[in-house]
Amino acid sequence: MRAVIVKENKLVLENVPDPEPKVEEVQIAIKAFGINRADLMQRAGKYPPPPGAPPILGLEAAGVVEAVGSHEVRFKKGDKVMCLLQGGGYAEKVCVHQDRCMPVPKHFSFEQAAAIPEAFITAYQTLFTIGELQPMQWVLIHAAASGVGTAALQLAKAMDAKTIGTTRSKEKMEACLELGASGVINTHDGKFAGKVHELTDGHGADLILDFVGASYFTENMDAIAIGGAMISIATLGDSTVEQFDLRLLIKKWITLSGTTLRNRPIEYVQKLIEEFSRFALPRFESGALKPIIHSVLSWKKVEEAHEKLTHSQAVGKIVLIVD
Repeated sequence: MRAVIVKENKLVLENVPDPEPKVEEVQIAIKAFGINRADLMQRAGKYPPPPGAPPILGLEAAGVVEAVGSHEVRFKKGDKVMCLLQGGGYAEKVCVHQDRCMPVPKHFSFEQAAAIPEAFITAYQTLFTIGELQPMQWVLIHAAASGVGTAALQLAKAMDAKTIGTTRSKEKMEACLELGASGVINTHDGKFAGKVHELTDGHGADLILDFVGASYFTENMDAIAIGGAMISIATLGDSTVEQFDLRLLIKKWITLSGTTLRNRPIEYVQKLIEEFSRFALPRFESGALKPIIHSVLSWKKVEEAHEKLTHSQAVGKIVLIVD
């Protein structure tokens, strides 16, 4: 099969051996895959795949089941599926545990399906599994026009929560409002806590989804509500907080947590995907939820796609088709 391989920090299409499905795995003929910032980090040598995962980039894909492993699995040859991967998505084929797969929503293209797994399941996990978001609570979503951000805006709205997004361009602010954000803040100067309190009538954010890290930490602690929680998903703005008074956590009853999805045990992923599927798949089919796709490109233009993501040019996801 063909796959995108990293060679001297360049992405090239090469022939590699086909993967073979193991017990409880399915082999997928990939039709489309989404790209993520984690791919950029792995390409740069900063985010190695977990032990046993394919070294090829790619954390989400959609395609057709081509073969199954030695044990009976829930999917059969010919089924259309979308998959949350530990790696291997930038290829014509991938083998993945059946519990990391979901059926493609009715009437969805492979391109639409490929934009769902990583973004929406990450957003679901942070909002509900970890963040325990409740109706009418305020959630502050940084990088709200990103793939995970646009998913989080929609999922929070589906729970009847109130959302505030942050971003740095007029186009992205408008996109967030179109997705139902209660308010949007331009954080070009790094300041947003005052605006959060203004939008929430002094209450603050009950939950913060943070992709930025250290450079937003002080403002986040100001913006958070009494009894609020912040979940760190990435550290795009540095990872080291030089000074912090822990008494603020006690005074405001703040919960801080962090998460990744790629290296979670299959038992955790299975339960998460089951819960997500019950909540989200009917809403995808009804139109209440939709993947936001910035552009669809041939996988031969993978360098162009990485460049767009590196410079934060996308609203939503960039999807590549295997052609």
